[in-house]
Amino acid sequence: MHGRRAERVSWRAMLPPDPAEISRKLADLRLEHRDLDSAIGRLQADIAADELAVKRLKKRKLQLKDMIARLESALIPDEPA
Repeated sequence: MHGRRAERVSWRAMLPPDPAEISRKLADLRLEHRDLDSAIGRLQADIAADELAVKRLKKRKLQLKDMIARLESALIPDEPA
């Protein structure tokens, strides 16, 4: 790698700067999270459900939960030191 380090980008740097846009994104993510919850419930109720599909949906749901938490955190103003 010749001594080069990969640049680390803060997750906040990747967020939309507008609080209204963050709120819209949060609403979209919460809706997708809720839809996944319903889909997982339906699949788990089916005896012949594909376990791999259920695991993938659960993984996506966890990713959404993390994204939601980050966006909610971004809406909270930083306190001055």
